[in-house]
Parts: sequence; C-alpha cells; structure tokens
Amino acid sequence: MAGAIASAMLFAFPVFAQGSRLSLADRVALLEQRAQNKDQGALGMVNQMQQLQAQVRQLQGQIEELQHHLQELDDKNKAQYADIDSRLSRLETGTAGAAAPVSPQAGPDSNTPNNPAAASSTVAETNTAEPTAGTASADPAVVQAAYDVAFKALRSGAYAQASRDFRAFIQQYPDQALTPNALYWLGESYYGTTNYAVALTSFQQLLSQFPQSEKVPDAMLKVGYCQYELKQMAEAQATLTMVTTRYPGSRAANLASERLRQIHLQAAN
Repeated sequence: MAGAIASAMLFAFPVFAQGSRLSLADRVALLEQRAQNKDQGALGMVNQMQQLQAQVRQLQGQIEELQHHLQELDDKNKAQYADIDSRLSRLETGTAGAAAPVSPQAGPDSNTPNNPAAASSTVAETNTAEPTAGTASADPAVVQAAYDVAFKALRSGAYAQASRDFRAFIQQYPDQALTPNALYWLGESYYGTTNYAVALTSFQQLLSQFPQSEKVPDAMLKVGYCQYELKQMAEAQATLTMVTTRYPGSRAANLASERLRQIHLQAAN
C-alpha cells in the first residue's frame, strides 16, 4: 500500500512541476503583454499630445489673423470717424457757407464738405456757381436741380441711384462748374459700396480733367484710399505722400498722414 502511494506521488510530481512551469510562462507572457500595452498607450498619448499641439498652433495662427483683421477695421474706422468729425466741425463753425473756389495749392475744399450728410451746405455753396463758357447756354436753375437730385440720393444712402444720377449729370453737363463736384460724389457713391476700382477711376478723372478744382486735394486723398483698399500699397504710399507735401497742414494732409502710419505699422508687423 505504501509503495503504491509512493509510486503515485512520484508519477504526479513531474505533472505538477510541468503545470507550475506553464503557469510561470503564462505570467511572464502576461507581464510582457501588459508592458507592451503600456508602451502603446504611452505612444498613443504622445501622438495625441502632438496633435493637440498642432491644433493649438493652428488656432493661434487663426487668432493672430483675426486680431490683425480687427486692427485693420479699427484703424479704418478711426480714420473714417476723424474724417466725419472734421467735416461736422467745419459745418458747426459755419465755414461751409458760399465761397469762391481756391487753387489746389491752397488746400482741400473747406466749403464743400466731403460728406453726404452735408447736402444743405453743398447746395448753399453751389448756388453761387457760374456756368463755364462751354455751357453758358445751360440754365443754371436746371443744372442745379439735376445736381440736387443726385446729391439727395447720395445723402439718403441710395448709392446706386446716386451713381446713375451723377453719371447722367456729368454726361449732360460735362463742363459745368458743378461737374467736378459731381465727379467727386460719383466716386464717393462707389467708394461707399466698396467698389474701389470704379471709385478710383472717378477720382482720377476729376484730377485729370479739372486740375484747378477745389475738390482736387480731397480727390487725391481718395485716390490713395482706393489704392490702399485695392492692396496697391506702393501706389497708395506715393499718392498719400504727395497729398502731405502738396497740401501741408490741411485736413486732407492730416488724413493722408494717418493712413501712411497705418501702412507703415502693417509693413512692420
């Protein structure tokens, strides 16, 4: 009996030992699998961090672009507000009354405000205008009435209608005393709807056809503005610099200097 038990134990020991070895191997495999999983998890976290960093950089670039765009809008608004404030100040001090035209060297027009809101002052000024020799036969009252219709449309914000009316006026009265003003406001009607290329043509036409008009300084300023909006920075700088040198101390020169500072700041950034 004792011998049988001993024989059974001897027979079972190798099997038990083999089972222990297999269990140990399984443990090692399990540990290796866990280590591998940890490595893969760490690698995945690294990849995720890299993706997040790339997204952050992309967002930072977008934020910088938005900030730059907002700065441009803010600068543009400041220039427009300064322009409007200057015009309103002239109206409040009573300098918008009727006056004789001045040469381009005397500075921008201080009698015809470059603002649709100042229609009453413009009408008061142009009521004294005399027709030129080329259109002496035109009835001044009829000419004034046609001009007033176009200006009223501009003043009310109906830019498309104002453009049509001013074009019709210029075509019918190409050499009247009011024609340079009509060309200027035609350009303003296009500028007000961000049609800068066509506005540029109108302002340049005024400069070329009526170089002695009192609207020349303001028209030259608006040429520079249009070139700026059209991203023609070299041309804009040249035009605006010309305004500052030809009409120093004038409102047009001050606005031109402000826009030049904006251009220089943008170039520096």
